Amino acid sequence: MPNIKSAKKRVLVNETKAMHNKAVKSNLKTVLKKADAAIVANSENKAEAVKLAIKKLDQAAAKGILHKNTAARKKSQLTCRVAG
Repeated sequence: MPNIKSAKKRVLVNETKAMHNKAVKSNLKTVLKKADAAIVANSENKAEAVKLAIKKLDQAAAKGILHKNTAARKKSQLTCRVAG
């Protein structure tokens, strides 16, 4: 544990940010799994599920939780699965 006051604060802030990022990533994974399941089942709400997944990917990339190329790749894979 650090001794300097600012270093102690950094530890707390980093822990809080890490928890938030983990929650966002977990939610993103859930949304992606639901979109995949909708595509596989060919359900009528698959377009909505994919739209939500793309939105969440864009948000994660904008906040720096995902790399922008990773988000672009995942979006491309989703749209290919819907089309094909």
